[in-house]
Amino acid sequence: CKQEMLQKKKNAVLVDGVILNGPIMDSKAGEKFVEETCKIIMEEVIQKADDVTEKVCEWRAPETLKQILDLEMRDTGESHQKLLQLCRDVIQYSVKTSHPRFFNQLYAGIDYYSLAARFITEALNPSVYTYEVSPVFLLVEEAVIKKMIEFIGWEEGDGIFNPGGSVSNMYAMNLARYRFCPEIKEKGLSGLPRLVLFTSEECHYSMKKAASFLGIGTENVYFIKTDERGKMIPEELEKQVQRARKEGSAPFLVCATAGTTVLGAFDPLDKIADICEKHGLWLHVDASWGGSALISKKHCRLLHGIHRADSVAWNPHKMLLAGIQCCALLVKDNSGLLKNCYSAKAAYLFQQDKFYDVSYDTGDKSIQCSRRPDAFKFWLMWKALGATGLEERVNRALALARYLVEEIKKREGFQLLLEPEYANVCFWYIPPSLRKMEDGPEFWQKLHQVAPIIKERMMKKGSMMLGYQPHRGKVNFFRQVVISPQVSREDMDFLLDEIELLAKDL
Repeated sequence: CKQEMLQKKKNAVLVDGVILNGPIMDSKAGEKFVEETCKIIMEEVIQKADDVTEKVCEWRAPETLKQILDLEMRDTGESHQKLLQLCRDVIQYSVKTSHPRFFNQLYAGIDYYSLAARFITEALNPSVYTYEVSPVFLLVEEAVIKKMIEFIGWEEGDGIFNPGGSVSNMYAMNLARYRFCPEIKEKGLSGLPRLVLFTSEECHYSMKKAASFLGIGTENVYFIKTDERGKMIPEELEKQVQRARKEGSAPFLVCATAGTTVLGAFDPLDKIADICEKHGLWLHVDASWGGSALISKKHCRLLHGIHRADSVAWNPHKMLLAGIQCCALLVKDNSGLLKNCYSAKAAYLFQQDKFYDVSYDTGDKSIQCSRRPDAFKFWLMWKALGATGLEERVNRALALARYLVEEIKKREGFQLLLEPEYANVCFWYIPPSLRKMEDGPEFWQKLHQVAPIIKERMMKKGSMMLGYQPHRGKVNFFRQVVISPQVSREDMDFLLDEIELLAKDL
């Protein structure tokens, strides 16, 4: 090695004092580091993914964790061994979302095929905008979108994968506005009437963010009342559309939700579609959470009428475990509306005189330039499991949720908010000290404090992670979400036992 270095110096070509001979990177050292890091990942993450004796998290306060991780970046690089130790520390103190007792979010678990696909794409580092730089992944995305469109029930359609359901909802809102007034792309907002859109009180918060970001304004989002189960009331939607027209506003979009974030409610899509057809409104369905029920012959009825939507947001990284992030916006229109809305026709990237079919250069349908090949992990997983394997995941998750509900009904101190129709199980735990207390403001004030205390204790113990929240006048309650195929009946029993254990002195 020394002889090689000396030879390079003898033959050195200098520009601004920089030697340009040979690569600057030590490939052998880099390969060794990747090899050893992969071994750590295999031992500390993948092999422990289904081990319930491991902690879900190793809780540390922020200031303590800053010291453990040694976050400061320095002028000189760290040693090989120090970097490997940092990798171990990052894994140790991160939340293990693949743990069977991680119930905190609308994603969980580990799919090995999807994970392998992510390793491949991270190593290849592609960007999905033109066929010349990403031939395989563009064809994969096309195939996946086509199959997802079939499950929605459309004969044809279009689509694009995005960095999150929130972005998919924003895409749809902008697309609906463009369909309503195409001149906005060139002329902007000036001179337009007051545009109004409608969504339910239980919608995802991204609808407000999208309205703000797009210049529509949050005051022009009309939130429609929902029933006791969290479903949009169609009659209330009709009233609000008529009200907007009387005010001189211009309604253009209705966003229905298939699987609300907290209660897991599904809006009545058929009745909402009737209203949209009557008034000429774009119907977008935010099925980011509930869309995967389409895979199940038993549970697809939850989304009855979704084929009448103009656009659908669907996140396979949730119920189907495709790995964050894997989110698609699917559009019924196949005439090029998506491209017409978003294209900028960059001549340096989307040349029309290329030697291949430029219709495969799909990047102009996206507001992004660089874009990850997120469809690939869903595709490889789908190839491995088949549609029947994906269907089994949905069916099992909902069966486990049903088992938990029945167990909650049997146990003293546990109280359901409502009978769930999806994988969201919402309930209170009432400690023994409150069980004989008279129902009233003081009771609910005390119960409101119970879930946060239990959550703190489970986090610091590392035994499990379970979300809680107040919601529409109801005090803090737990929201348990079943997703991972690694979750078992025993984990459902453990969850209830652990809550009782953690709250025994409250």
